[in-house]
Amino acid sequence: MAWSASKIFATFIEDSLENTAAYDLNTDAIKIALYNNTTAPDNTVATATRAYDTGVWATANEVYDGAEWPQTGQALAGVDLTVAAAVIKFDATDEVSDGTSATLANVYGCLIYDDAVGDSGICYNYFGGVQSV
Repeated sequence: MAWSASKIFATFIEDSLENTAAYDLNTDAIKIALYNNTTAPDNTVATATRAYDTGVWATANEVYDGAEWPQTGQALAGVDLTVAAAVIKFDATDEVSDGTSATLANVYGCLIYDDAVGDSGICYNYFGGVQSV
């Protein structure tokens, strides 16, 4: 199964509610890493296999471009968590490459993860098909 949806990891919610991991989405280093279509995301995986560079999130499936978009992804800035009308919104400033000549191809989605808490996956986002820069 390839990319087909965007989802939050169930174990991220479970770990947060049970206080088994000390997530602080306001101050932790949150990163975004890009992935190809070899990745088959699953939001019901165990905590250990939703982290960056584990399971389907292995670096072999990651799309990057050296210093322009580094392996391990980019740090997100302007992270904001809001709740309104029974909807929780996690947002950040739109991310761009570190330079002006990034070449990224065969990008289908991304992993959003907490770099400060064992590279723990928060959610994954499908881009609706193949993307390139």
